[in-house]
Amino acid sequence: MTVHLVLIDALNLIRRIYAVQERPFLLNNELAENTKQQVLFNTAKACEQALQKIIEQLQPSHALAVFDSQAPCWRYDIFPDYKKGRKKMPEHLADKLPDIQDRFMKNFVDSLISEADEADDLIATLAIKVALRGQNVTIVSTDKCFLSLLNPNIKVYDYFNRRYLDEEYVLNKFSVKPDKLMDLWTLTGDNTNKIPGVAGIGQVTASKLLNQYGSIKSILSATDLKSSISEKLSLHDEQIALSRKLLTLKIDIPLGFNLKDIRLPNENELASS
Repeated sequence: MTVHLVLIDALNLIRRIYAVQERPFLLNNELAENTKQQVLFNTAKACEQALQKIIEQLQPSHALAVFDSQAPCWRYDIFPDYKKGRKKMPEHLADKLPDIQDRFMKNFVDSLISEADEADDLIATLAIKVALRGQNVTIVSTDKCFLSLLNPNIKVYDYFNRRYLDEEYVLNKFSVKPDKLMDLWTLTGDNTNKIPGVAGIGQVTASKLLNQYGSIKSILSATDLKSSISEKLSLHDEQIALSRKLLTLKIDIPLGFNLKDIRLPNENELASS
């Protein structure tokens, strides 16, 4: 059968929906205690509705909601400042996740929760594994890291703006093709995750270098670089290696399940149930 697997970056979806539900009730950036339960109920309901719309719009044959590990992932081991300063998920929302997962399951979408890996790496592993079989994958997320995976079999869908983030989007936003994004962010850094880049090299310079030379490896071995660029790169060789490692998505995580385990029921199966 033709496979269309939808992978939902669950916390990306849930936290954005929660922020919308929370906003009208915020007072001095705090949520009043007597409104928390209402906001949580509204969030869980809106998440279920969002899932139903995603399934209706994308018409997948298989679907999975992928969650981050609650424990710090491997990136913190090699770079303790990873995601430093990022606002943590409110504890009351974290406590609500099992209820949201139950709602997803009622709609036949199971949840994958890793013990040690980030959702980004799990999604990348699944997406590549399915795409290599010539089957189709749609990643539902606004996280830019997935744009590096774009190819004829892997798409990225922004649920909130109801649009695909395709190669044209990447070119317009970053001035490079998807396969050069990891090298671009290695040079510029990724402020969202607090991954540093090469000081003094911004997106304009980095994209020009990559479009001219093709890769960081080729840039570093080039003999015709401006002396100012060459000096900046030589001063940050260890940082370049570390940032590249932090940015690279793992695609070899053991999964322990098959596609048949996350297949959605068809109309005939739903009618007879």
